[in-house]
Amino acid sequence: MTGRWQWVATPPPQTGTSKGLFRRSLPYTGPPSYPVPPRWGFPQLSWRWPVALGRKAKPQPLDQLRMLSRNLTATLWVTTAALAVAVGAEGWRYVLLILSRNGALSRNIVAFSDALVVTAGVVSGLAALASIALAVLWVLRARDVASAVSGQRPARSVRDVLIGLLVPGLNLAVAGSVLSELEHAAARKPAGERPRPSRLLTVWWIAWIASELLFAVAWLVMIFGTSVQSLANGVELHLLADAVAAFVAGAGAIFVARITQLLEPVDLSTVSRLRVVKVVDAPEPPLRASRPAGAPR
Repeated sequence: MTGRWQWVATPPPQTGTSKGLFRRSLPYTGPPSYPVPPRWGFPQLSWRWPVALGRKAKPQPLDQLRMLSRNLTATLWVTTAALAVAVGAEGWRYVLLILSRNGALSRNIVAFSDALVVTAGVVSGLAALASIALAVLWVLRARDVASAVSGQRPARSVRDVLIGLLVPGLNLAVAGSVLSELEHAAARKPAGERPRPSRLLTVWWIAWIASELLFAVAWLVMIFGTSVQSLANGVELHLLADAVAAFVAGAGAIFVARITQLLEPVDLSTVSRLRVVKVVDAPEPPLRASRPAGAPR
């Protein structure tokens, strides 16, 4: 009793009689058994991602572009390193040719020089072939992503792109044009504007043409030249061609990384926000006109 109020506890109302509330426990007869496996319940597997349960998600073009870009960039840098070793090997061979004019050379030194030249040539050749194959796939995928991002339809068909990139001689002019169009679309420039290659692409294009011409001339000299002077000229041409090709591979890796970065969506967490710190030599802002005394606020 508290004051004039008294709390009384009563059981809640029940439906039916209280006889059914107490049931005698039945003896345990074992786990339930079924004539056939039940169709309900969870599968007898450990938990997995939904993709692993028989449904394979289709990779997005941007994800494929990232994967191709990583592989292509790594292969291009491997090609650059192999060609740099080839340049050193050809330079050593040229020095040995000069020294051989005054006397005989050691067999071991000559054999090691030849082995280094052959090994560097084979490794750089295989790496270059892998780079070309990955580069073609990357260009095709980058064109699709750039078309979706910029809303512009590619100017060339896939067939024209493949012919222009893979046919020797024709790829001297078409390869740079295709990459220039890709760079134009990746930069979100207007479709009516004529594509103009950047400085990096222009330098790469010139080096690409020079590399192909140097390799062609060196190949002709090595085939048709039989004199000692022709052999020396062939070594010089190979050295210069390997050096230019190494530059082409390195510049190509930088270009691939740049275009891939342009095609990726902007990460807002990496963008620095700008703020106005100081204004110099700015005109004074117009002042507000004086308000009449009777004007409403």
